[in-house]
Amino acid sequence: MESLIKFVQDEFVTKKEFPKFSSGDTITVYYEIKEGEKTRTQFFKGVVIQRRGSGSTETFTIRKMSGTVGVERIFPINLPALQKIEVNKRGKVRRSRIYYFRELTGKKARIKEIRG
Repeated sequence: MESLIKFVQDEFVTKKEFPKFSSGDTITVYYEIKEGEKTRTQFFKGVVIQRRGSGSTETFTIRKMSGTVGVERIFPINLPALQKIEVNKRGKVRRSRIYYFRELTGKKARIKEIRG
């Protein structure tokens, strides 16, 4: 049964090409929003906290600060509304899921950047 599901996902789900990114990276996600009849592009820029799943069911979570409030958003990697992903900074972290980042504030909430 699993092989049948995997076959259908590989054959019929359209895959978009996005750049490689991992947790700790700062990325900008451009996605389409429908408001009534109109559609517009909105972006969400923040730090990737985690990537979860594999194949067509993969998701990633982004966290940004909006004023003093932390906002997290989960995006499926094959969301039809996703237009593009830009990697702004590559971050050096030692874990794949950086949930501890939620409690950090100020200078402690900085992530070292990978150069080159």
